[in-house]
Amino acid sequence: MITMNALLALEKPVASLTIRNLDSSIKANLRLRAALHGRSMEEEARQILRQALLAPPSGEGLGSRIHRRFAVAGGLELPEVPRSPARPAPDFQDPDTP
Repeated sequence: MITMNALLALEKPVASLTIRNLDSSIKANLRLRAALHGRSMEEEARQILRQALLAPPSGEGLGSRIHRRFAVAGGLELPEVPRSPARPAPDFQDPDTP
């Protein structure tokens, strides 16, 4: 027979979080959003954190997102900049070298 203590031991540990210095407008918006969804403010905050942090990453990098956003403008071709050969790296082994 499984006891209640055994069932509680199977659950994942639960952490708590205290948020200080929260703007009153943020708290008011959280209260309104929670009421809209029929949840407590605490549950609404948990849902917001779950959606923000457990969502799979888009797999698209910042450069790709910028390109996609501005591709509709037709793009821009820039001229190639002539380059000179790179200078040699300094030799830090010889202390007499200036």
